[in-house]
Amino acid sequence: MTSPVSDTVRSRWAGTGHDGGTLSRRGFLQAAGAAGLGTLAGCLGGHSDVSVLSAGSLATLFEDTIGPAFGDAHEYGYRGEFHGSNAVMRMVLDEQKRPDVIVSADAELLRTRLPDDVAPWDVVFGSNALVIAYGPETTVGERLEADEPWHEVLSEADAEIARSDPDLDPLGYRALQLFDLAEQYYDRDGLAAALTENLVIDPQEAHILARIEAQERAAAIVYKNMAVDHDLPYVELPSKLDFSNPEHAEYYAQATYTTEDGTTVEGAPVLYNATVPSTAPNPEAGRAFLRFLLSNPEMLTENGLVVTDAFPRPHGPVPEEVLP
Repeated sequence: MTSPVSDTVRSRWAGTGHDGGTLSRRGFLQAAGAAGLGTLAGCLGGHSDVSVLSAGSLATLFEDTIGPAFGDAHEYGYRGEFHGSNAVMRMVLDEQKRPDVIVSADAELLRTRLPDDVAPWDVVFGSNALVIAYGPETTVGERLEADEPWHEVLSEADAEIARSDPDLDPLGYRALQLFDLAEQYYDRDGLAAALTENLVIDPQEAHILARIEAQERAAAIVYKNMAVDHDLPYVELPSKLDFSNPEHAEYYAQATYTTEDGTTVEGAPVLYNATVPSTAPNPEAGRAFLRFLLSNPEMLTENGLVVTDAFPRPHGPVPEEVLP
């Protein structure tokens, strides 16, 4: 067995926290916040908002950076809504939501849950890594900053360690898969159960770090970009555990999770993908938004995502106007 590499603790300072559940609008139509006004604008020759239904881990990036920049560069406004990716797929399948753009934190989830007549294509645009974000003033934070092994600190913690709901969100089941892999990686029988026992579920991924910022929670299992967005210190994990490296895809796949609806998900590298569904009310705006997203990788990397030369990666019959 390969000896575990030492985990590194790093602080990232990039921006402020944001309430990802808030919908943002630009210009007169956005400020008005009324669907009827959007319809009126369409009748008068104007452009309505692009509606984006996205994984909650991208809330701050989309609301504070991508959405406003897109609005400045286009005649369309922007409106975002954020949930766990599994919940996003359910909303689309149940016709609760009809977005122009769907964004998932799990590429296979979008492809397997949405039928081909709804999402015949998608584009993978970036990756991410699991980290342990923490409050530096807490006992857990002090131990992590002292470079104590993260798995010992979390399994012994007498404080709240949060994860998102694994039945709604890939981040939630990736946290559990991380613990399963860690038990093998560190050769510690019972480690996964000990780590899971100390976790609490926060049902809203976009808000999972708010209680750390309020000094009401010690730590959380999150994506790296979320820690960066919220200006919180975090522990980086070995690449065999953080789901960031496609070279370890077979290792990640050893860990599985079965959701409450009976779907079994294998561990896999974190890959964000997006599509404009066939049901989009405003597909032209959706394609314009997705092209803008793919054309500005620096906005993604500055906010903690990983964008390499392997992206964007088209899948299926992607419209030409989407790809930069």
